Order: sequence, then structure tokens, then C-alpha cells
Amino acid sequence: MPPSPAYRPEARVFDLGPDFADAVQAADFPQAVLRFRNDRAAADVGLEGLDDAEWIAAFGRFAPLPGQPGPLAMRYHGHQFRQYNPDLGDGRGFLAAQMRDASGRLLDLGTKGSGTTPWSRGGDGRLTLKGGVREVLAASMLEAQGVPTSRAFSLIETGEALERGDEPSPTRSAVLVRLSHSHIRFGTFQRAAYLGRADQIEPLIEHVRTLYHPTVAAGDAPGLLRAVVEASARLTARWIAAGFVHGVLNTDNLNVTGESFDYGPWRFLPEYDPAFTAAYFDQTGLYAFARQPEAVFWNLTQLAGCLKLVAGAEPLTDALNSFGPAYIRELRAAFLMRLGLLSLGEAADQRLVDATLALLREGGEALRWEPLFFDWFGGFASSARALSGPRARLYQGEAFDVFRFALMEHEPDRIERLEHPMFAAREPEEMLINEVEAIWAAIDAADDWGPFQAKLARLEAARTAWGFTA
Repeated sequence: MPPSPAYRPEARVFDLGPDFADAVQAADFPQAVLRFRNDRAAADVGLEGLDDAEWIAAFGRFAPLPGQPGPLAMRYHGHQFRQYNPDLGDGRGFLAAQMRDASGRLLDLGTKGSGTTPWSRGGDGRLTLKGGVREVLAASMLEAQGVPTSRAFSLIETGEALERGDEPSPTRSAVLVRLSHSHIRFGTFQRAAYLGRADQIEPLIEHVRTLYHPTVAAGDAPGLLRAVVEASARLTARWIAAGFVHGVLNTDNLNVTGESFDYGPWRFLPEYDPAFTAAYFDQTGLYAFARQPEAVFWNLTQLAGCLKLVAGAEPLTDALNSFGPAYIRELRAAFLMRLGLLSLGEAADQRLVDATLALLREGGEALRWEPLFFDWFGGFASSARALSGPRARLYQGEAFDVFRFALMEHEPDRIERLEHPMFAAREPEEMLINEVEAIWAAIDAADDWGPFQAKLARLEAARTAWGFTA
């Protein structure tokens, strides 16, 4: 079946020329078993009409979609835990296709686990099935919470036995496809700067400005940086409000649109813990929960340094320094969104953020992060529900009184959302590591995909109930 009329291919990455990517081929996998397809995301780009066989051909065998010239492995460098690495690039993935959605946004289909490329550095270019399952779960939860995120588009099991040092081996293999808004990373600029190629920086700026930040004037590198800073501040604030820890905030894992992607050792907070880390190898806590704004700002400074090849230091510094105010502004907005409340102004909104964090801090292990936002969604309109729920005994004392007063100042936003059946439940949808491991254990031990599918169905219900937009 050909794609629907809504399918609008537009392979714009080729505008950049051969200095930014390499043509590659997908691995020839021994098996292709469809485990997940995101029909809602597919409908956004006109691909929902593919039957399963066509889907597997496109996203398991990577037969080219109409109007797509073929996969490209992107070239980039990056700081990994603040150590510069010029030997990076897409080592187990590629940009498979680009197309417009109904609103005109240019979106990418990118892969993970699709085979070796010139940038594989001796790796096998594969993805474990567990890693694919984890990425689907992370992206689904973040989308439901209103975080700007890539969306897991397809997961196909590929029938290879992989050896890994950080999980029981041999383990099952998969290829993942994600739908995202740009594969241009901070590290894409870093590679051009490392090579001293101002002649690459300039067309890269124009490419990014034209396609992703069109309100920026032609040739305005500081203006582009400011737009990326604003988008990155918004993303970081939404991570914090979601209680999310990305785990690996290297410069090759941040892109120019401020959209979260590449979920490896991620975690969601069980309870408020500023020092909580996601990656077992992050032994210094560089990318701990509360250090994520610092990490993103540091990465933005590396991007600004690249742009000095074509712009003056002072306007770039001014753009870079807009991160702090933008982050605080976006954090207030993110907490209001998660609590389902309308803004009352900067001072009152900040009181609410401070009171929420103080209550979570005092609650410790007894008051998990996600249940607080669930119990008090809609503000004081949820008081009867919260005070008769499983955490009622925690909602007392001085910190709670300050929190309750801050809630009472704010009016609910779209109060009708509280009528959704999700809010009649005693517990919210969470994504803590024990549940993730239990979902994987069912797949690993008995090939039971029921818990995985049930979790995704509940997350879709939560997305509808919350009604957030990224």
C-alpha cells in the first residue's frame, strides 16, 4: 500500500552536502518480528496505512520509503562527560527519512541498532531488545507528561544473540525507529569547529535557522543561539517537573530543537533527591537530577564556542546568558502545567514552585514525586480527593500549609480534566525502575508482552487525561 496523501517526503538533510553525513546500508537481520508500532505518530506523517508486512519492510529491512534517497549516518563530535571526543558520529543508527507533518514541521525518522557505519568504532551497531523496550517506555511516559521528546515509532526484534557487559548475555536484539524533530546536534557544530571550517558552520546555521527556527534573521548566529538556548531551557525545566533524569547529557545528546532523545540509562525519581543519578557509570554525579540545568548550560557554552568562528563573542555571550532567566521562567510554567493550574504572576508562581519542592523534600521517601502532582492536579479543587487518598497522612504540617496556601492562590486550568477516570484511581501512572524491570522480566522469561502493552495503554490514557502538549 502506498503512503496516504498526508505523507510529504522532504529529505532536506541533503541540502548540507557530503561533509555532514555518509551514505550507509542497514544490517541484514536474520529475523524481523514486529513488537511495537506507533500508529498515532505514524498518522502524523501519513504512514499509518502501512500493513504489518509493509511496516516491517520499511522499518525492519529498511526498504526506502517513497521520495527518500536512502539512509545517512550523521557526522558529529562531542563532549562525553566533559571529555572531548572527535571520534564520534552515528555508530549504530542513521537518518532514514524526513517528512513534513500536518502542521508543516520537518520530522526525521532515525534508527538505533540498525547496523555498523563508518563511525561504529569497533562496535556491533546493534541494540538490545531490552534497550528498545526501555526507550519505548521512556518516550511514552515523557510525551504523556508534556516533555518535548522524540517518539518511539517502531520496535522490531531482529533475531540475533548479543553479548553485552552490563546485562545477562547472550541477549535478544532489536532495531528501533524514532520520530524526532531534527538530528542536528550540538556535536554537529563541534565537528565543524574542531576542523576549523567556518565554511561549514555558516551553511549549518542557515540550515538550522531556516528549518527549525525560522523567526531568526538570516545570518544571525547569536539570534540562533538564543533560540536554541530558549528551547533547551524549556526542555530542561520540563525534565525537572517530570522528575526525569536523562543520564547522559553529552553534547552529542542535545539537539538544536530542544527535543529530548536517546534514552539509555534514564530514570524517574522515586522521591525528591537532588543527587539522584541514572547511570551507574556517573560516579561523580555530573548528570544528577538537580545538576541537569548546569549540564545543559555547559553544553550550550560549547555550542556558543563553535559559533565564535562566525560571530562576535559579546552577542553570543548575551544570548548564552539568557539561559538562566529562561530556565526559571520555564520551570514555573512547567510546575503549573503539571499541577493543572493557571499562572497568577511571577511572584505567586514562584511561591508555588518553592512550596512544592519544600513539601517533597520534607516528605522524603514516604512522598514519591509523581503522586504529589497526581493528588493535587487541579489545585485546591482536588483537596477532597487528596485528603481521602493513600497519602492523606502526609498532607499536614507547616510545609503542607504553605503548599496548600500557594495552591489556593491559583485557579485550575481546564478543571474538566479532573472528570477523566484516571483521577478516580488511588495511584498515578509512574515509571519507576522496579516496574520497568518487571515488564522486561515478563518478556525475557516467557515472551509475555502483555505487561508492556498494558503499560502503554495506561500511559496513553494518562496522556489524554493530562492533556499536556510539548
